[in-house]
Amino acid sequence: MSKRKLSNPLALAVMALLYERPMHPYEMVSVMRERAKHEAIRLRYSSLYSVVEALQRELLISPLETVREGRRPERTVYGLTDEGHVEFLDWLRELLSVPAKEYTQFAAGLSFLAALPPDEAVALLRERARRLEGEVEEMRSGMDAVAERQGVARLFLIENEHELVLREAELGWVRELVREIEAGTFGGLEEWESFHSQNAAGGVRREEEDGE
Repeated sequence: MSKRKLSNPLALAVMALLYERPMHPYEMVSVMRERAKHEAIRLRYSSLYSVVEALQRELLISPLETVREGRRPERTVYGLTDEGHVEFLDWLRELLSVPAKEYTQFAAGLSFLAALPPDEAVALLRERARRLEGEVEEMRSGMDAVAERQGVARLFLIENEHELVLREAELGWVRELVREIEAGTFGGLEEWESFHSQNAAGGVRREEEDGE
């Protein structure tokens, strides 16, 4: 992946909105919420203004005018610069075409799964599956509600659909992992169980020695 002047997903969102048309920050927030972009990108006013300042500093966006609506405070309308136009499209094309390694917390936990006894690991994975089931149901309901209530087209919910597919795939994989461990067909299970049996026996011996 190329090194970007800014790599914050919120910066990408701002540039994408300004690629459509010039906007002021308040309008950016309204459009992102209307399209449920806050489900995929962490959206806070303080962060947004910091990103806008950074984009302006890097000459990727520039202020076009200041507007006032009624008694509301003045708002600065921004637009993409020529450099920002090129940067946005190049960044977007790279994100869509080039797979990147993403370091998830779940993967980190899985890498040390053997530190827990198989029975405890199964109980924890069952709990994860239960939570995933709830998330999947909530995501489906949320997407349906946004599409029906606000008439948002699938095009503007595609990242939510991607997240849903990932959650569903993870749920299926976790369920199968639990099934294999419980059925005794999981590769390395004997060594895993033996390791914890030896540790438990060693712990008992140490307790007996300490008690003498």
